[in-house]
Amino acid sequence: MILQSLLDYFDLRGWLVFIFVFLLVLDIVRNRPPPNFPVGPWSLPFLGNVFTKLDFKSMDKMAKDYGPVFSLRRGCERIIFISGYKMVKEALVNQLNSFADRPITPLFNVTFKGNGIVLSNGYMWKNQRKFANTHLHNFGEGKKGLEHYIQLESNYLCEAFKEEQGRGFNPHFILNNAVGNIIASVVFGHRFEYSDGKFQKLLRLDNEAVELFGTAMAQLYDAFPNIIKHLPGPHRTINSNYRQITDFLKEEVDKHQEDWDPLNPRDYIDTYLTEINKKKEDPKAGFNTEGLVICTLDLFEAGMESVATTLRWALVYMMKYPEIQVKVQAEIDRVIGQSRQANMSDRPNMPYTDAVIHEIQRIGTIVPLGFPKMASKDTSLGGYFIPKGTTIHANLSSVLFDKDEWETPNTFNPGHFLDSDGQFRRREAFMAFSAGKRVCVGEHLARMELFLFFTTLFQRFSISPVPGAVPCLNGVLGFTYSPEPFLIRALLR
Repeated sequence: MILQSLLDYFDLRGWLVFIFVFLLVLDIVRNRPPPNFPVGPWSLPFLGNVFTKLDFKSMDKMAKDYGPVFSLRRGCERIIFISGYKMVKEALVNQLNSFADRPITPLFNVTFKGNGIVLSNGYMWKNQRKFANTHLHNFGEGKKGLEHYIQLESNYLCEAFKEEQGRGFNPHFILNNAVGNIIASVVFGHRFEYSDGKFQKLLRLDNEAVELFGTAMAQLYDAFPNIIKHLPGPHRTINSNYRQITDFLKEEVDKHQEDWDPLNPRDYIDTYLTEINKKKEDPKAGFNTEGLVICTLDLFEAGMESVATTLRWALVYMMKYPEIQVKVQAEIDRVIGQSRQANMSDRPNMPYTDAVIHEIQRIGTIVPLGFPKMASKDTSLGGYFIPKGTTIHANLSSVLFDKDEWETPNTFNPGHFLDSDGQFRRREAFMAFSAGKRVCVGEHLARMELFLFFTTLFQRFSISPVPGAVPCLNGVLGFTYSPEPFLIRALLR
């Protein structure tokens, strides 16, 4: 009788108002933040802060308004952002066990599904990361093996630059190919020619996916995956690209399985196949064919995108500041000369070049927000309560530009990494590779690549802009922060 009375009382408009109010109250109750949770801007019912850009510049502005620890709501999820060197260090280093997990990110999860090195957690992550670290450390003849491959590829890269004969050209995919060949040598046991159409396609698919991650529609997918997946948009391109990339990687795994000799491992895939046999009784460790494909993808992306992007920024800044390029070349000539190739033992004797490379990484802020992390237990940070399972983003850009840590944070200044005697000095606030337990697994390899590629290029060439085309210091934000397309002229010295 009560139900009938309600039906008689409400017309269609009344029912719509009633349902909206009911859902609104339900949304408020269900998504009420816990006590002492980090504050943030007011959020819309049902949607949250979906119209707030999740880029590092927007996060810098909000940190000024809400402090170094603040929150945003995306759909039903509340995400915490951490800014500034002191607070990021507190989270990633001092409380390294509290924020070591990865959240489930819908757009990544379509491909990675919680497998591999980067996005796995717990026991699987520890096993996969340890295995990758061991292989990178023992590759070839330890450090000399990696160094040798980078030196060889540096020669191929210089030949590609030389073939342009001083004409203007875009170095983007030549650099991607060169850096990609290093990780290809580690993972596949061989390199690819710069004219290899299949590998070039792979590089372009990956680059497109990385750029699309920064679009508003792709970010919206993570907030409302069950709705957005049915709509057209960049998420479909990203998923399609990753399917094609993983198909390529599966082909490489299949080729290895055909002539695999466990007594003579050639590369990462071979040693991983051996580990699959060893860990058959331990499925939770994640050593299986699917895990191998995802780990290979992890190493490929981690080993290529950030280093290649840093080298592109290096060319931009050396064109923008030719006087710094001249000083780098003077040090190269003094320490190495023109009769031999650079090696890693030269780096301690080249503090200015080392400082320039570090400053390029700092001001280039290649991965400004890093990979998302998740609270593995209830904890506190900056006086706020952080519940277990909360997603956090450490704004690495805010660390690399922290005015309390850097003398001239907004200026390209190699002096940030030089002491009063002109010797290289390490800076704790240099977190270009993140920090803590989730620090970049390929950091050591990346440092070698940056030094050897950079030094070899400027030993053999002077890099200048095409007349009338001034290099732009504005970046394009995808998952990484990369330079706008540009042309260079590489003139033999």
